[in-house]
Amino acid sequence: MRSSDFTHVEGDRVRMVDVGAKEDVVRTARASGIIRLTRQTMDLIKTGSVKKGNVLATARIAAIQAAKHTWETIPLCHQIPITGIDVDFEVGDTTIKATAEVRSVGKTGVEMEALCAVSTALLTIWDMVKAVEKDETGNYPETRISDIIVEKKVKEQPGKR
Repeated sequence: MRSSDFTHVEGDRVRMVDVGAKEDVVRTARASGIIRLTRQTMDLIKTGSVKKGNVLATARIAAIQAAKHTWETIPLCHQIPITGIDVDFEVGDTTIKATAEVRSVGKTGVEMEALCAVSTALLTIWDMVKAVEKDETGNYPETRISDIIVEKKVKEQPGKR
């Protein structure tokens, strides 16, 4: 591809795309991702015994904050009016799947906000349990974040819900 084929880059010039002429539309995006932890760590999370506190409640708050601040983290993202964010967790034997659904009425999509929410939720979980995830060498041989994806992206005209 040539640089002239990109919407945000032309030569050495970088710009945020002007979406001002676009129509306001109801937009929804859902993203998910997985963190793999040891069984011992999962038992601590399930019983509420992690010393730092409630892991999933903290991760949920972090995810919501991340979605609201995506425009400050991703250089060319627009600051958009988020109308709703839902964050859920599926807790398994050695994994937690985080899912974030973000809604907005605006001129551009919310998939980056959903991805930032999920990524931050998973990073927060890791931060909350890192002390018990370490092995004797101080490494994290079983801990992994993976499969962060956009599951759904929908746009519809306002009032058509």
